[in-house]
Amino acid sequence: MKKLFSFIQLAVIFTGFLWLTSFTEFSTNNNSENEWVSLFNGKDLDGWKIHGTELWFVNDGNLVCESGPDKEYGYLATDKKFKDFELKLEFLQDANGNSGVFFRSSLDGTKIAGWQVEVAPPGHDTGGIYESYGRGWLVKIPDEKEDILKMGEWNKLKIRVVGENVQTWLNGEKMVDFNDEKIGEAIGVIALQIHSGGGIKVSWRNILIKEL
Repeated sequence: MKKLFSFIQLAVIFTGFLWLTSFTEFSTNNNSENEWVSLFNGKDLDGWKIHGTELWFVNDGNLVCESGPDKEYGYLATDKKFKDFELKLEFLQDANGNSGVFFRSSLDGTKIAGWQVEVAPPGHDTGGIYESYGRGWLVKIPDEKEDILKMGEWNKLKIRVVGENVQTWLNGEKMVDFNDEKIGEAIGVIALQIHSGGGIKVSWRNILIKEL
């Protein structure tokens, strides 16, 4: 009887060990999926696709978008699609900074369907949300927050998209926080934009994403 009891004890202990090992492995794998990953390697455009004829290149470790001869819209989109995530990056408006960061978007040539976190010159709602080929402006930033953008300096932009909720921060200050059912249903690429009109040059660096 004692031998049988000891055997049962050992079986219970062994089963518990296997369960704990499995749980630990699951937790480790789950955490690895929620780490910050760089979308830009500082050397080339690996992992991205150019849409349009505007210029996208790497200079001194920075990703640069610049108007080309056609002076049209241009996009640099990730190969991978994303749903829920936090994205953080830095941008420097070297010249007219009319650009943006698209999320959960799709492209057909240079026609983009999706949502843009605005990156623009002072007074033009950097950090606000615009829906291209759709409803237009969804959220503009308050006038009192227009001076948070530092033209000609490196700015920090953070974007968090989870389900229907979209939040943006510029240089540590929250710019928008809203919910939208249409956004909640979408999945798609992240894309950097260069606006039409010419004379635009924006540099980007430290482009990091964490899937949620």
